[in-house]
Formats: sequence, C-alpha cells, structure tokens
Amino acid sequence: MTKSSKRPPAGLPDKDTLVAFLREAGSAEKTDIARHFGLKGGDRRALREMIRELEAEGRLGKRGRKGFSEAGALPPVGVSDVIERDGDGELYVRLVEASPDAPRAILMPDKSKAAPGLGDRVLVKFQRGDEGWEARLIKKLDVGTNRVLGVIRKSARETRVEPVDRRSKDVLLVPQAQSGDLRDGDLVLAAIEKGDQRYGPKRGKILEHIGKEDDPRAASLIAIHAHGVPTGFSEAVEREAEDQALPTLKGREDLREVPFITIDPADARDHDDAVYAARDEDPKNEGGWIVWVAIADVAAYVRPGSQLDREARDKGNSTYFPDRVEPMLPEVLSNGLCSLKEGENRACLAVRMVFDKDGRKTGHRFVRGLMRSHAKLSYEQAQAAIDGQTDDTTGPIMEAILYPLWNAYHAMLKGRLKRSPLQIESAERRIRMAPDGGIASIEKRASLEAHRLIEEMMIQANVCAAETLEQKKTPLIYRVHDAPSQEKIFNLADFLSTIGKPWNKGEPGTTKRFNKLLDETRDTEHADVVNEVVLRSQMQAIYSPENIGHFGLNLDRYAHFTSPIRRYSDLIVHRGLIRALNLGKDGLTDREIAELPAIAEGVTMTERRSMAAERDAMDRYIAAYLEDHVGATFAGRITGVTRFGLFIRLEDTGADGLVPVSTLGSEYFTHDDRAHALVGERTGKRFTLGRMVEVKLREATPVTGGLVFEMLSEPEPRDPNAPAPRYGIRGRGGDGPPIRSKNRPGGPKPRNGSKPSGGLKGVRKGKRK
Repeated sequence: MTKSSKRPPAGLPDKDTLVAFLREAGSAEKTDIARHFGLKGGDRRALREMIRELEAEGRLGKRGRKGFSEAGALPPVGVSDVIERDGDGELYVRLVEASPDAPRAILMPDKSKAAPGLGDRVLVKFQRGDEGWEARLIKKLDVGTNRVLGVIRKSARETRVEPVDRRSKDVLLVPQAQSGDLRDGDLVLAAIEKGDQRYGPKRGKILEHIGKEDDPRAASLIAIHAHGVPTGFSEAVEREAEDQALPTLKGREDLREVPFITIDPADARDHDDAVYAARDEDPKNEGGWIVWVAIADVAAYVRPGSQLDREARDKGNSTYFPDRVEPMLPEVLSNGLCSLKEGENRACLAVRMVFDKDGRKTGHRFVRGLMRSHAKLSYEQAQAAIDGQTDDTTGPIMEAILYPLWNAYHAMLKGRLKRSPLQIESAERRIRMAPDGGIASIEKRASLEAHRLIEEMMIQANVCAAETLEQKKTPLIYRVHDAPSQEKIFNLADFLSTIGKPWNKGEPGTTKRFNKLLDETRDTEHADVVNEVVLRSQMQAIYSPENIGHFGLNLDRYAHFTSPIRRYSDLIVHRGLIRALNLGKDGLTDREIAELPAIAEGVTMTERRSMAAERDAMDRYIAAYLEDHVGATFAGRITGVTRFGLFIRLEDTGADGLVPVSTLGSEYFTHDDRAHALVGERTGKRFTLGRMVEVKLREATPVTGGLVFEMLSEPEPRDPNAPAPRYGIRGRGGDGPPIRSKNRPGGPKPRNGSKPSGGLKGVRKGKRK
C-alpha cells in the first residue's frame, strides 16, 4: 500500500471530504481548513501532508500565495471571454488567460443587464451548478469584441473575410451588396451577424475599411483592432485637457533649484520621472546618500469624476507599438503639461529618500512641489558620459549631477544585492522603423547600468509610496506578484533533472534559490534554457487592493507610483498620497476607495490587453521583415516543445516560429513533457528544449505574424538512461496517441504560426515591473 492510499489518522477528514469542503468554499488556507475541522497538533501536520499528496495527485491547486482550491475549480469572480453559443442559444464563458483545458461555464440569463455577445469580455461571478459551472454577469468590460478583423478574399462567386487572428475560426461570408467596392487584400472590420445558422461560413457585415494588408502600418492597426485597444479621445476630453493652467507655487514646495534630470529612451516623448542625488551631510549618516525622485503631478490635471478621468480609467494605460503610441492621456498633457521638460516649470509629487552607506533606506518624505528639469538625457548618453565619453550636455553636469547619481546607486546596489530580487535575464528586441513606414532593422536592446540605476531608484520610490499609505492607513492598489505554484516548481524540478541540476521538489522556490540556480548555469551550455524555464515558472504580476507582496522583487509591500502619465494605477496611488498627507483637495475620494477592487481588476485587464497587442504587433512586424528571407537558413534555439511541434527563436532577430512535428522525419515523435523533448519512437533520438539548431524559413505570413521553419539539424542521440525505444510506446508525458510524421499518413497539421500555450510573456525593464 502506498503512502497516499493509507487511511488518514483519526480526527482528519478523508481526502474526498477535504476536496468536497474546498469545492464548497471555493478556496481556503491551511489554517482555515484546520479551524473548520477542529484540528490541532499532530493532526495539523498530517493535514499538511495530505494537502501535499492531493497536490501531487493533481486534485488540488494553489489559489493565491497560501490558499488551496479543487483542481479545475474557478475563482468566485473572474474576467472572462464569451467563447461559444450552443445550438440552444446558450452562451459559454472561459477565464481570460486560462489554460486550454480550463472548464467553461454557462452564462446564466439576467434580464436586468444587457446580454453580451460572442467575443465580449465580461466580469462574472462563478458557482457550481447541478450540471457544471455557472457564471452570472456582473458587467461587460468591453463591447463589440464579437467582431472580426480580417482580410478580404474574393472569388468569382463569393467574398469572404479571413480573420487575421490565427486562433480564430470565424471566416465570414460577406453579402454581394457589400462587397462591390472591396478589393482582394483589403483590411476590414466586420461584425458577426446574429442568426440561427449552424452550418457553413458565418455571415458578416462590413463595419469599417481599415487599409490594405500590405500597408507597412498594418501590424499595429491589426493589433489595436484585434485586442480592442481604445484609440483617440472624445472632443469633450480634448477640450478638458486643453483647458488647463500652467502650474504655480500655490500649495507647493519650490524645488526648482534642485538639479533634477530626466534619463529616458532616446525616442521618448513623455518624461514622467526625474532624479537627483547628493551626499548626506548628516554626521550620523557618514557615507550615506540623499536621493530625490520627482514624478509628474498628473493628479493636478486629471481629477476624480472628470471626463478625463473616466477615459483614462477605461484605457488603463498607454500602449506602445514600434510606429505609434496609443496614450492614456491626450497629447497636450502626456507630452505637454505633465511631461517634465527641460527648463520648464512643472508640477510634481516628489519623494526625498535617505540611504546609509550600505544601501539601507533609513527614511523618506513626500512633497508636492514645483520643479524644473536641468537636463534631458538618453540612457545611452548618460552611460557614455559615465564611461568617459561626455558631450556638450553631459560634460558640464558630471561632477554636480551624474557622478553623485552613480555613487548613490552603487550604495543602493548593496541593499539590492542583500534583498536578492529575481535576476532573470530577458533579451529584448527593438524594431527600428524606416521613414517610409517599413522596418529598417531589428536590434537587441543593450542592457546598461543606466537602465538599472533608474530602475532601482523607481523601485525604492514605489516602496516608499506603499509604506506611507500603509502607515497612514489609506487604502491603495498594490502591485503584487505571487510565488510560483507547487505545480510549476514540480515541472521545473522535472526539467532540471534532465540536465543534471538537482532541485528537491519539497524545496521552496525563493528568489535566492532561483538566483543560485541561474548563477550556477550562467556560463554553461544550459544558461539560456534554464533562464527561460525559470521565467516560465513565475506567476504574472497583477494589481490588487490586498497585499501579498512582490515575489520577483522580494519586497513585502510595493505599489506603482512612478508612471502616472501612462498607468492609471499610479494615478490612484498619487491621489492616495495627496489624501493621506493632506496635500490638496484632489486626493482619493471615498467613492474611489469603495471601487478599488474593481479598479484593480480593470487595470490588470487593460495591462494584459496592451501587452498582448504589443506582442502581436511585434510578431507581425518581424514576419513582414522576414518575408523577403523565405528559403534562408538561420541559427535558432528550441524555446518550446509541444506535441504538435517545436518552437524556435532565431538568434539574430528574436523571431519565434514553429517547426511542425509532421516535418521532422520518417518516424513517430512523441512528447516527453518531463524532459521537454520530442522523442523518436523507433530510434529514441530527441529534440530537446534549449538546444541550438539550424532551420530554414519556409513561410512568413505578415498578416497573422506566423513563421514556419524546416529543421535542418539532426536530432540528438537517444538518452542512454531512457528505456529502450519500441514502436508505439508513448513518451513519459503520456499526453495522447503517437504523433504521425510527414511520412506516415494521418498526422495532424497544426495551424501555421500558432503559438504555444503558456509561452513567454513580454518582460519590460525598469519602471514597468
């Protein structure tokens, strides 16, 4: 009898009873479970063991940092998409960002609310019904997403709209009356016509002619429309933004003599943060530093309840594309009154921080001030100056401004190293646009010390904001990042065992433990793949009025304060500080405090919407860039292994594409999910995660962003520790029947350019954590 099948000790519920309790409760922490069943002493230790066993059996999953729920269960409330309508007209929803096998829920009718349509995003309350999960509508988060962005394809008999989203199956048939002026290759927005049609293509109605699929700007236009990113501003909001006065000293501290400077990307158009540092003259803090961070006082112009405020909340954040920005605020504010321009008076909310010689923060205070930036630098310009290459701007400010900034940062760095935040390295690419709207080049972004200096100063300012609001007992929106789930740690441990790096599955995944692993593999052949697997094991950061800390930064409390021009979450924190510190009448209102959970949910959703749109635009731009290179060979790395193929990332451009399993060779390949490998059933030869390979580009489809490669490298030899291969055996993952290669009929063919579920998310540097 195995350990997991023994009868639980007396006083404990059996496993089925425990799972049933969590099913009823939705989720609960260990202490809540123990209290419910009246457990003490040894019974509590046995409960912890039972929970571990249920997790290993796949019957329980983590919910938050400490909670547990039944595996496959849904949260009490969640943001979902309307994904399907059945033959009876019933709508079904699925959680946004859910795994493909996550349960769907039937949307229960509610006559008091307008019914959503297919594709709409909704906030719903989940509960179990007699026949499965049920969802009750709280509100629609955005409307009109039951629309299809697609390309016109004309034939002699009909006109169709083929969706640009490679995951969509909604090919629409357009009535002849609407298709007369349309041309093959036109980019259009169409609505799915309502009706009882069950067979054949759905009917569509053309709503808007957007452009041509070969337009150099099509990538960002497609991403904007496909993800419902709001564009432009109403006339009323534009008028309200223009009707703002220049800032004065009234109610503000005069900071214009403090020599603040801005350090931003070379192409930045808005500047919402400025920094300054000086030695602390207090003899009790020998070797210490004073660090100032000044942030644009957006709250002075965007007031609660105004039309500006309502549109900023709906947008949630600015969205950045290679050729354009969709800003959260009108340009007259984002690039004007709220931008900390060199030599101009600007309203700010600033924090003065004191650090000792070892980088420990010993105090801080916030002020509402009037400042004037003394210089505008790019990251590259500031770094070059520190490296000895000054110019007309940096030369005169080296001694008074730049050297003190760097010396203060080096002191702060000691504190950062003691804290040991997660040290994942993520290579970012930058697309440079040509004057004609095409792509001039795709480059790796340099990682400079100047980036890390601004990042650390912004992090510390964000910590100060959270600490002050907590101290003043003012509610706020935290930026929280949960620890990796036990399931993710188990998957990581399984993979590490295949490259000879032990990780005890019972060992907690702390940032220090992750960093130790990254350091041990940094100069080895496994460095890149370990970095990626560690990144995939992390949870996504979100906004929440409830604090669980920030795992990646290894901080107990953290809030976004430093980018109110482009993030609504930061504007809420500014208003909280104004209220808490009696800095004006435009602080956080009682109504906003009551709405903080909804605001946090909303800005999390808009952030993910923007990230998805930015990734999709990048994919399409890169596919357009590579379209002229079909047939060329490239060096790449295997970054994903699935049962339907291998995902390859090219070394030079960072482009991601697929090698379909049906093209790999003359034998069956099965997916060994523990080893992250495709294994030939006859020979045992393998294609493994992280391996460098050579591939040939077979297809590049700019309109969908899809790339398809052909594998040129031979598979690795059979793993000598694996069982002897025999025809028909499955990989250890056991995730389905054998997959047929191109030389065996009947093999599945994945859609071109499809993406792996759970793939890597865009990781922004510095201020965007």
